[in-house]
Amino acid sequence: MSGLGGLNKSDNGVVIGLVQLQLPVVVTAADLAAQTQRIVDLVGKARRNMATMDLVVFPEYALHGLSMDTNPAIMCRLDGPEVAAFRAACRENRIWGCFSIMELNPGGYPYNAGIVIDDRGELQLYYRKMHPWVPVEPWEPGDRGIPVITGPKGCKLALIICHDGMFPEMARECAYKGAEIMIRTAGYTAPIRDAWRFTNQANAFCNLMVTANVCMCGSDGTFDSMGEGMIVNFDGTIMAHGTSGRPDEIITAEVRPDLVREARTGWGVENNIYQLGHRGFTAVKGGAGDCPYTFMTDLAAGRYRLPWEDQVKVTDGTSCGFPAPTRRYGETLPEAAE
Repeated sequence: MSGLGGLNKSDNGVVIGLVQLQLPVVVTAADLAAQTQRIVDLVGKARRNMATMDLVVFPEYALHGLSMDTNPAIMCRLDGPEVAAFRAACRENRIWGCFSIMELNPGGYPYNAGIVIDDRGELQLYYRKMHPWVPVEPWEPGDRGIPVITGPKGCKLALIICHDGMFPEMARECAYKGAEIMIRTAGYTAPIRDAWRFTNQANAFCNLMVTANVCMCGSDGTFDSMGEGMIVNFDGTIMAHGTSGRPDEIITAEVRPDLVREARTGWGVENNIYQLGHRGFTAVKGGAGDCPYTFMTDLAAGRYRLPWEDQVKVTDGTSCGFPAPTRRYGETLPEAAE
């Protein structure tokens, strides 16, 4: 099905490469520049590695490592030199690329952002992580929703980041907006390995959608990331899986968006993305199209509250050394408003 990892490419295939990038240590602007060049070099490696590759994907934290450093001196902008280098690399190697940046935010904490650049060097997708991995991550919650674009070979492509994938609503939103392939980039470490695997598979099967997922890899002397590049077919089967833990290994497979489309229109049993909004269509014409889920209606109305809400112990980042926030979502820092 995967054409020997993409070596034998079919007419309708999209070949994806997942880079299990060595976890870096980035403290200074010089470190950031060196890591930018490292990623650019690996874009070239991906192209040389497989001439059929359409899209190369780098993990979350590929530029900045896992220090959670919010120093403005090493934060990025869309119009900054790091993104410019990624654009040039995609253009020169004629390949689509997915990259991770920590984005400067004068109004609050930085955003954890992901971008997809096409093979002409043009920015096609720009996403800000909606669910930072609290309490560990200090990033501002994303405010751009989940964009879905037309990617290589006409596929419909979405991107989510790491902890996002633990919320089934995120994958469902991608599929609901038409995504046939969902990228999930991450910096996860070994304790999350099992949850990483079964959520990648569940996100695929529950939405009849290919998922392409990759973590950082190796050690920075403090943290050990796990690699675990996984390409999962729309029926939940694993097509390719990087289990060696070898840094900078590129995991590849060919996926078939045309078969995703065929399943979504042709499946009766387990066409869950359709059946969610058409409950019991065998009994009632068109199925029930109501919203019987209390958590959905409460969240939409701004009154989401768990039965055990008052007993939740960790509700800010103080346990990880961050000050308790006083600014509410949507507000900017006082100095940014001046």
